[in-house]
Amino acid sequence: MSMDIRFPIGFMFTIIGLIITAWGLISSPEIYKKSLNVNINLWTGLAVLVFGLIFLLMSLAAQAKNKKQDEKK
Repeated sequence: MSMDIRFPIGFMFTIIGLIITAWGLISSPEIYKKSLNVNINLWTGLAVLVFGLIFLLMSLAAQAKNKKQDEKK
């Protein structure tokens, strides 16, 4: 069985999303005054994290589907 490309892509985006979200949570609110007090690191990190998790879930669902089809054979 070959590796689904969605798994490494999802893993990479999940890790990057976690890093950016953590940075948004621990960074000083004063650096966001120029951006209308919007914590862009937090919101972008959360969006990237959700994107990565969706890819991971799609990969896991495809693996489960392939395993189920292999058992039928």
